[in-house]
Amino acid sequence: MNGQQKTTEQRVAIAVAPNGGRRTKADHPAIPLTPGEMAHTASECLEAGACMIHVHVRDGQGGHLLDADAYTEMTKAIRQAVGDHLVIQITSEALGIYKPEEQMAVVRATRPEAVSLALRELAPDETSEPAFAEFLNWLRQERIVPQIILYTPEEAVRLDKMRQRGLVPFERIPVLYVLGRYTVGQTSRPADLLPFLAPGQPDFANWMVCAFGRHEAACVTSAALLGGHVRVGFENNVLLPDGTVARSNAELVAPTVRALTACGSSLADAGSWRQVWTECLG
Repeated sequence: MNGQQKTTEQRVAIAVAPNGGRRTKADHPAIPLTPGEMAHTASECLEAGACMIHVHVRDGQGGHLLDADAYTEMTKAIRQAVGDHLVIQITSEALGIYKPEEQMAVVRATRPEAVSLALRELAPDETSEPAFAEFLNWLRQERIVPQIILYTPEEAVRLDKMRQRGLVPFERIPVLYVLGRYTVGQTSRPADLLPFLAPGQPDFANWMVCAFGRHEAACVTSAALLGGHVRVGFENNVLLPDGTVARSNAELVAPTVRALTACGSSLADAGSWRQVWTECLG
């Protein structure tokens, strides 16, 4: 059995990604874009069962933004609403706008609790690997938890080789497997996870899954039963399992909670999830 498919029980972390960098109010009126809207969403998702929130910020026109002041304002609003009861993870996503050095600079200026990093953006080739490795070392020194976004099994192999070469200073580096792409009509299915867990694939001790479309809950529940953690939300999906449009991000958290508890899984809270991620820092 692949080491990722654990037989020991673990508490499953549910992260919510409520807005992303692409969708606007035209796509769904409940997409939270302002600090106040995000704070309200955070409260609802915490009550529904989430223990982490993945945060994007926007500019005055609703466009994707990487900005330390905006992240500070958003984080403050969320903290005022939920205290420490949600882990707050910011994104470093470029969205074709920012260069790797700009992405890393914003993280350094923001100094968040946690950050997601797309391998293909921050280290697109071998020449960019030394700067990425230096950045990862800085994150470890500052006790900021990185989560590496992997879109393909091949990217997982590359990350593992970087780890073996000493470029990744985390033995238990957290990763996020993305099942699908940001394309119109994209619908992920549970079988999309299998190539990431195939024999011979790297064994990452801490992994999470996100998916697109109405089968989101099925995809992430399958991942949890195989030893992973889950991320849901409007960034990737606005549909409930029956194909109807969810009224809120919390409505996407709820079916995942029901599925996991029906399968006998216990859920992580922010405290237990912070402990797991602190262990990843070494």
